[in-house]
Amino acid sequence: MNDVLMTLDAVSFDYGPDRPVLDRCTLRLKRSERVGLVGSNGSGKSTLLKLVVGILRPTGGKIEVFGKCRVRERDFYEVRRRTGFLFQDSDDQLFCPTVAEDVAFGPLNLGLSRDQAQQIMTDTLAALRLSGFEERITHKLSGGEKRLVALAAVLAMSPEVLLLDEPTAGLDDDAAARVVDILGTLPQAMVIATHDHWLLDRLATRRVRIARGRLEEESEPAPASRNGCVLV
Repeated sequence: MNDVLMTLDAVSFDYGPDRPVLDRCTLRLKRSERVGLVGSNGSGKSTLLKLVVGILRPTGGKIEVFGKCRVRERDFYEVRRRTGFLFQDSDDQLFCPTVAEDVAFGPLNLGLSRDQAQQIMTDTLAALRLSGFEERITHKLSGGEKRLVALAAVLAMSPEVLLLDEPTAGLDDDAAARVVDILGTLPQAMVIATHDHWLLDRLATRRVRIARGRLEEESEPAPASRNGCVLV
């Protein structure tokens, strides 16, 4: 069995001649790895995640996911089915009237029966301590509640790989700790784009930084507390 799930090989991307973002970036994700992706705002973290699932296409280099080179739109259908992508903005991910419908949508789209999808929805919400949210109106939720529901919708798909774009953004300390605890129990390989070093201290097996368009391995930093202060 190939341990490498995803390879970006010398991948470049720009939003135009005057807006280069990534320059010959190489990254490999192996089974059970949790790679922390760090960098300043606008450095290209979200862009890199979107390249993996084909939302954006590279201007150079090669993308290989689940053992196959991905080039055309149809190449990415399998990638999207087997990969859970948590968007930075939850409103980009939630589009059904109620929480129950949003979380059940993915399993139904995979061809599961309504009863199976209902059970997965119930179990997933319970795991995130969101039982009782089933009939809540999605667009009326708080920002933090939307974040948790979006994560539930991703996990309900039982993905093999998780791409998490700022998974604790907008969450208070208790909710963030709940998300970290849940992610820590999951077997999936992950790429976690975040500024939350407290999260990475608890989840990441290694870290890479995007700086000036290039990817570089980052040495182990001092552990951070939940409020971002360094623990000494």
